[in-house]
Amino acid sequence: MQNTPTVHITFDGQAMEVPAGISVAAAVLGHAHAGHTCEHPVDGSPRAPYCLMGVCFECLMEIDGEPTVQSCLVPVREGMDIKRQARPTEAE
Repeated sequence: MQNTPTVHITFDGQAMEVPAGISVAAAVLGHAHAGHTCEHPVDGSPRAPYCLMGVCFECLMEIDGEPTVQSCLVPVREGMDIKRQARPTEAE
């Protein structure tokens, strides 16, 4: 069996160890506690990556404090802080 290099990331406050070189979207979807990456901006329903190649925009997440990042296009790296992107709230 090969030893695959791993990196440590945090997703929604939970520490995860994931294979190095995969996308953030793949890392999140590969863990049972994840389920989805963002919420639909209109109805708040959970959304998950669809195309995994940057076309559908269903993988938007907050990565290291930067919102609205296409997580399928970003490779994981040691120490990343990743959060689901919540549906925007209406201005009061």
